[in-house]
Amino acid sequence: MTSISDYMGSDHRRCDELFAIAEGHASNGDWSATQESFTTFRQATEHHFRMEEDVLFPGFEQASGMTMGPTQVMRMEHTQMRELFASMQEAIEQKNSNAFLGDAETLLILMQQHNMKEEQILYPMTEETFGAQGGEVLAQMQSVE
Repeated sequence: MTSISDYMGSDHRRCDELFAIAEGHASNGDWSATQESFTTFRQATEHHFRMEEDVLFPGFEQASGMTMGPTQVMRMEHTQMRELFASMQEAIEQKNSNAFLGDAETLLILMQQHNMKEEQILYPMTEETFGAQGGEVLAQMQSVE
């Protein structure tokens, strides 16, 4: 059976690949392709966030009783990333490669640190907390639209 860590780690890598494609198009000044690939990346990342915010985090908080811990930090970082998404979308509309690539650099660092914390700390904590129910939680996450 796939673990939460394996599934979500794999999804991180998929989002990272989509991000790299959008960044490459922006570097080449291909704004139509940048818009299309950035939209794909943003939708994939928002789906990832929904799996966490709608299922994983509340389930972990309920099972562990821990509401002010790592899930709160992850939500704050999701908010920071969403702010960067909005700024990057604005840069695409203005065809401003310096603004887009500057935000992209900030986003990349934030995503790398965020993903590492989730993969090395939070996901293993959730698996330990959920125990035998981990498969059910993963199935609920996979059903998120």
